[in-house]
Amino acid sequence: QVQLVESGGGLVQLGGSLRLSCATSGISFGIYTMGWYRQAPGKQRELVATITSTSRTTYADSVKGRFSISRDNTKNTAYLQMNNLKYEDTAVYFCRAADARRDYWGQGTQVTVSS
Repeated sequence: QVQLVESGGGLVQLGGSLRLSCATSGISFGIYTMGWYRQAPGKQRELVATITSTSRTTYADSVKGRFSISRDNTKNTAYLQMNNLKYEDTAVYFCRAADARRDYWGQGTQVTVSS
């Protein structure tokens, strides 16, 4: 059974930091591209960052320089380090594992940025 479990979300002050984790099981983690997506109320889900099996990364323009995606293949876990958080970063953050044929999602973790 494939599982992707996000954790690390919560309430954070403007300008603060959070580190999200996505723990996986049931997949050959090392071959998958891992991604973080987010969905704010009333908006479509959007890509935040991805990291390939060879650790190549991409970022949405809105988070470049503030967020960092990484992976630990020994722990089957992906991470999203979020710094200098802004109000507009408030959303549910989802983890995704994808290869050429398969696509799995986690249940999401809420991130709320407050004053």
